[in-house]
Amino acid sequence: MLETFRNAWKVEDLRKKIIYTLIMLLIYRVGSIIPIPGVNVEYISQQVNNISLLGMLDFINGQNFSNFTIFAMGISPYITSSIIMQLLCVAIPTLERLQKEGEEGRKKIAQITRVVTIALGCIMAIGIIVGLGSGAMYRGADANFLDYLLVFLSLAAGTALTMWIGEHITENGVGNGISLLIFVGIIASFPGEVYTGIQSVIAKPMTAWLIPLVIVGILVLVVGIVFVDGGQRRIPVQYAKRMVGRKMYGGQSTYIPLKVNSSGVMPLIFAISIIQFPGLIAQFWPTSGFALWYAKWFSASSWLYMVVYALLILGFTYFYTMISFNPVEMSKNLQQNGGFIPGIRPGKPTADYLTRISNRITLFGAIFLAVIAVIPSAILAIAGVRAPFTASGILIVVSVALETTQQLEAQMMMRHYKGFMK
Repeated sequence: MLETFRNAWKVEDLRKKIIYTLIMLLIYRVGSIIPIPGVNVEYISQQVNNISLLGMLDFINGQNFSNFTIFAMGISPYITSSIIMQLLCVAIPTLERLQKEGEEGRKKIAQITRVVTIALGCIMAIGIIVGLGSGAMYRGADANFLDYLLVFLSLAAGTALTMWIGEHITENGVGNGISLLIFVGIIASFPGEVYTGIQSVIAKPMTAWLIPLVIVGILVLVVGIVFVDGGQRRIPVQYAKRMVGRKMYGGQSTYIPLKVNSSGVMPLIFAISIIQFPGLIAQFWPTSGFALWYAKWFSASSWLYMVVYALLILGFTYFYTMISFNPVEMSKNLQQNGGFIPGIRPGKPTADYLTRISNRITLFGAIFLAVIAVIPSAILAIAGVRAPFTASGILIVVSVALETTQQLEAQMMMRHYKGFMK
């Protein structure tokens, strides 16, 4: 990985993209230390420690919520709006046509996604303000409408700025901007999580034997994530020979690489956002039956939370694979270019074969993600120890690092081809 960054730094275009990405991430981290005026940070920090849902939101956002900075809500509204728009693009024909119109259609969908993000950000900001109540205000019960309005506008503006930073990193920088913001947030949370984990061990000396097991478990997780992330099923493809004028074309053999985990960390991010969203909306009515039930049964250590979390990961893995890989379109492209899979007839049989293989691979990748995200946390919850790193956090960090490295390698390879052509 370091060798890849060192080689990329030598290429002028990539060096500019890397510098741009680092500057934007620095702006994000600077905003993460700017507190919202007029709030009681100590009270909010206590609520984060008491409510596991807020603790999870705080971890993903790099402790921005417990410090109640302008980026307290982080990128969560944008992720939720992206999920909503992807679902609507499948359900609404008009949006589906826009998605197939190429660059212009994608720009229109992106614009709609931004509007939905701002709307969700405003709703979530109101929910947070109402849920935390007057105790979250510096002036307490004496806080007036303008005090609450200032907090609301700061949260909404922070959401818009976070979305802007993420999109510009994707367009002008290196890697996926949204993933990198989550990556930076988790990395920033690691020191505090390590300190908390050490404190939990000190409070329970009998659990000290878990320390070497946690270290070994982290190493095994990293190796397993790297191994599965690089795994792929190669489907052989043969192209028939054909005469064009006096030249012979085709006849070569190649393959279709189907990745075991083609969806990356997006199912985890989507699942976390979906679980967080009802709890944040429930903050409108903090004493209602639903809010109390949700806080009780959807804490990070409850079995219901883990089951729903695992099912959401499975569902979003299949959903993300479905929208990113189209076997029917792949079969048509192969047939139009004279390609075929040995032993499989062109057309519908090829599409059915690709669908069957894709479903099997996706099932393994989905189960892997669900096991990595749930089982280690469940074991430590039973032991009564808080881990310094959550398995989901490790998975996101390692996967985003691998994805960014692969994008750098792909861009360097493309520039080598351009240089060769010149």
